[in-house]
Amino acid sequence: MSKLANDTRVFKINPAIDVHNVRFNNRYGFTLAGHLYLPLDFNDQQTYPAIVISGPFGAVKEQSSGLYAQTLAERGFVALAFDQSTTGESSGTVRNVASPDIFVEDFSAAVDFIGIQAFVGREKIGAIGICGLGSHVLTAASIDTRIKAVATSVMYDMSDSMWKGVGNTKTDEQRNLEKDYLANQRWQDAENGTTGRGPHELMFDDQNHPLLFPTILPDQLPDNADPITTAFFKYYKQRAFHPRSINSTSSWTATTPWSYYNFHLQAHIDEISPRPVLIVTGENAHSRYMAEESYHRLKDHKELIIVPGADHVDLYDQLDKIPFDKFSSFFKENL
Repeated sequence: MSKLANDTRVFKINPAIDVHNVRFNNRYGFTLAGHLYLPLDFNDQQTYPAIVISGPFGAVKEQSSGLYAQTLAERGFVALAFDQSTTGESSGTVRNVASPDIFVEDFSAAVDFIGIQAFVGREKIGAIGICGLGSHVLTAASIDTRIKAVATSVMYDMSDSMWKGVGNTKTDEQRNLEKDYLANQRWQDAENGTTGRGPHELMFDDQNHPLLFPTILPDQLPDNADPITTAFFKYYKQRAFHPRSINSTSSWTATTPWSYYNFHLQAHIDEISPRPVLIVTGENAHSRYMAEESYHRLKDHKELIIVPGADHVDLYDQLDKIPFDKFSSFFKENL
């Protein structure tokens, strides 16, 4: 471990919280980059409850997950915010490849790392997934019984969003067109020896032609931008811009949906029971229905919190809306 240097975190930093750069490996050989946040008045002779945190999908540890980790460290937890494989400062020869299997494994690798620290109690490890990593953390917890309590914030089911479209709007015709698009993209990648970039959630125009963009978000917000795009733009392009964030600067590999078509997340999340699950979402979040669907698939013990007046992106960084009191009490009661 080394003290954090060349700090590029995009949220208000609490100088009283000690933060370390850490590296650890997953079982596929990727090296994951993390920031380890130590509690106030940290004593290395004591043992603490710990929480591993990642997300949103396409973000980095210097953004929302770091804010969550810092705030929970203020409340007495050891907290680890980390970059998913192939993203941020984590390794991967081909960059920005999203994989449901690998991203689920990354949570367990984070548990490996945090659990071998002498100042962490192995029976007191929890996990949080934000946005698209919420679906991955629930999947991780369904098999990894070392995760004693799990929470999601504005959970987003990446498998369903790619297969069905956001709001379940993708038609069978569009899905077949996307399969052809992905197959043709693989031919291009194989012939050119390159890795094409493109949308991870393919959308279509009125004539069912795929809409292709070089980056997830435009450099300038169009005058007619919808509220969801506007909210993402204001976060990733303005107040939380980070050069390593896929959502701030680039896009995923064009064939990213391939894996999510074949690997449906959350298939066995009922197996988390009787370990407790906290599902948090916003009243006005476009992803709210996904969180509610996950909640209904879970068995006891579970709790659903809907934050009044909050949209999806509000729960990335708005401290007056993120229910940190609830997150803190949930983990203190269950770790």
